[in-house]
This record gives sequence, C-alpha cells and structure tokens, in this order.
Amino acid sequence: MTEKTKKALKLPEAGQWPDRITPTVLVAGAVLSTIGFLLAFLWASPVNGAAVNGVEMIGGQMVTSVLLLSQKIFYFHMPVAITSFIALAFAGYYAVRFLMTKNRRFDTCSKIAMEIALLFVACTMITGDLWTRFEWGVWWTWDPRLTTYLILMLIIIAYFILRNAIDEPERRATYGAVLSIIALIDVPICFMVTRLIPSSIHPVVVREGGMSGDMGVTLMFCLAGIAMVGFALYRLRFRQVRLAERVEALKEQLED
Repeated sequence: MTEKTKKALKLPEAGQWPDRITPTVLVAGAVLSTIGFLLAFLWASPVNGAAVNGVEMIGGQMVTSVLLLSQKIFYFHMPVAITSFIALAFAGYYAVRFLMTKNRRFDTCSKIAMEIALLFVACTMITGDLWTRFEWGVWWTWDPRLTTYLILMLIIIAYFILRNAIDEPERRATYGAVLSIIALIDVPICFMVTRLIPSSIHPVVVREGGMSGDMGVTLMFCLAGIAMVGFALYRLRFRQVRLAERVEALKEQLED
C-alpha cells in the first residue's frame, strides 16, 4: 500500500464508545426530568400541589395562581440555562483546541456544542419570558440578567450567520472559534451579574438561601435530567455529522 493510498484511507471516525451509552443516557435524562417535574407540582414548597382561587396563605407565603405557575417554570428555566452554559463551556474549550491544532474534529465538536447551546438558550429565553410575564407583569424588561443573556443569544446567532457566510473551511472554522470563545466569556458575566448588581430583580437563590430542601432536591432531579438530555443530543448530533463527513471523504476517494 502506497503512502498516497494510506492517506486516502484516513477517514473521520464514527461510532465511539459514548455513542453506545447515548440511548441509555437519553432515557435516563427523560425519566429524571419527568420525576423532577412531578416533584415540582406535587411535592416542592410552598404549595405542595395545591390550587388556589384568588390569594391564599400557604406555608407562610401569600400565593396566587399566577405565582404558582411561575414557580413551576423555575424548575425548568434554571436547568436549561445551566445546561446552555455547560454547552458553551465545551464549545469554547474545543474552539481553543482547534485554534491550537487546526484539527477539523475540534471545529466539529465546537460547532455541535454551539448548536446544543442555541437550543437551550432558546428554551431559557422562552421560559424566562413566561416567568417575566407572570412575576413582573410584562413580557420583557431590561433587567441586567435578561440583557446579558440576550447578548449571549445574539452572539450565538451571529456565530451561525458567520459560518454560513464563509465558504473557505479553515477560515470559517477559525472565525467561528473566535466567536465561540467570545460567547464563553459572556457566560460568567450572565451568571454573576445578579451578584454584581444587587438592584437586579433576578433573585440570587443559592446565596440567599431562597430554596428549601425539597425545592433543592426537585431542582437537582430536573437539572440532572436536562443535562443528560443535552449530552445525549450532543452525541447524537456529533455521530450524525461525523458520519456525513465520512461519506463525503469516501466520495472524494471515489472521485480520485
């Protein structure tokens, strides 16, 4: 086998060991998320599944039906936001690896992580808007957390617009990697802004001890489940893309 033939036989890998556990992780994530949502409506404070007409005192807190619904949104809103941050962390990591090595695989990993991040960012914005409407009576307010997260979403959208606008693969991957890193830089700003600007109407739940034990357990079920779903979606998408790249490489070999 000549050196040229050996080089031609080098194809993008497909079917790694994480792919074998992906279906199990996806099912486990769905189950944990379902358990978390059931706990949110049937167990977690302050309402324990109660329904209210008008305003009632429950657990020492004045509760309305609107507050009831907004509290349940929290158990989905916060986990999808954290999962989007995790996806962006991986996107930034692989972007740095690509800039260091110019390995196309790292660009693929970063791009897919950005796709997963966009999905969960959209879920965060939708649930956040619902929460804003129920809690504050408006669909949007220029709260520091909302504003910084909106900027984050716009950066991610700009990432995909930029990639689609550039035809040359290496230049497209390089510019995309830079935007991935910029998006990652915005993550700690989004997370810390409610601590840096106390006037923010977003609560600092963990630091202020705003969660009881049952709320924390419920949140952990939802967070673990949604994070596992995010991981499974990443692996499924990664396998799809790498198989497509493998097919393209085989086509190029046949044409040669």
